[in-house]
Amino acid sequence: MKILITGGAGFIGSHLVDRLIETGHEVIAVDDLSTGSIKNIKQHHKKNGKNGKFRLIADSILNEPLMDDLVSQCDHIYHLAAAVGVKLIMNRPVETLETNVKGTEMVLAIANKYKKKVLIASTSEVYGKILNNGNHRTLKEDTDRLMGPTTKRRWAYACSKEFDEFLALAYFEEKKLPVIITRLFNTVGPRQTGQYGMVLPNFVQKALIGKPIIIYGDGTQSRSFTHVLDVVDALTKLMDEPKAVGQIVNVGNEEEITILELANMVKEMTGSSSDLEHLTYDRAYGPGFEDMQRRSPDISKLKNLIQYEPRYDLKSIVQSVINYYL
Repeated sequence: MKILITGGAGFIGSHLVDRLIETGHEVIAVDDLSTGSIKNIKQHHKKNGKNGKFRLIADSILNEPLMDDLVSQCDHIYHLAAAVGVKLIMNRPVETLETNVKGTEMVLAIANKYKKKVLIASTSEVYGKILNNGNHRTLKEDTDRLMGPTTKRRWAYACSKEFDEFLALAYFEEKKLPVIITRLFNTVGPRQTGQYGMVLPNFVQKALIGKPIIIYGDGTQSRSFTHVLDVVDALTKLMDEPKAVGQIVNVGNEEEITILELANMVKEMTGSSSDLEHLTYDRAYGPGFEDMQRRSPDISKLKNLIQYEPRYDLKSIVQSVINYYL
């Protein structure tokens, strides 16, 4: 097949490029390189050039004539392009909203024009600040969500991706466009940068050079981390699974850890002498910043659809990031 990946030079997108080319597909990646990087896909870019199995187009997904031409040529679309990372969201809210909302609007409209199958990468952020306790120990796709006020910029990303989901489902229900929505939970691994606030690469980079490992808040907030190669497995299998069409599917790992425990794990595994330092959310992001205390997925739907089981446990995930930065 010929496959289009928006955000194809990004962290997840570049690993998806690797997998699709390995399995014999022709891939076109569109990326404006604002957070993606040529180095993530240089192995394909240099080897194949314009006449091989891979082509990178450094442009915005908001370029409508370009996107119309590319979508018309392709069989499947993986829409990964988005403004991500807490720091980026807090510092550049207009870009976040325009990229995530207008970009998805355009991708869906053009895909519908040619009736091309689309996988939309959404996020666990859409669950908002609901607590994973009581009846919500893990988050299910139909769990009620709770968002913070619009005066808190931190929720702009979550709300933009929430709108993407509503729009994608509307195209499926009204226009019969084949759409799959995946909610990704803290994807990590080689090639991920800590530049935009991603916690694990930040911890690893600081540990390796002996600088203080900065923990926001008291560190009791917990997360579930998923290796990028497990995510790529899930995305490609969902794209090929007819029963996934019209569905929202959590993609993640059920192994949960507090951020303080993660910092200690990184310190131990790197043999680092780094100190652990705490920084309040107010100092990091400004007054009134809100975070989720827990965020752990129920992945039973994913397991039922594609017999998914994560291959990487947390220690192997952390080690893969350490190895990347050594």
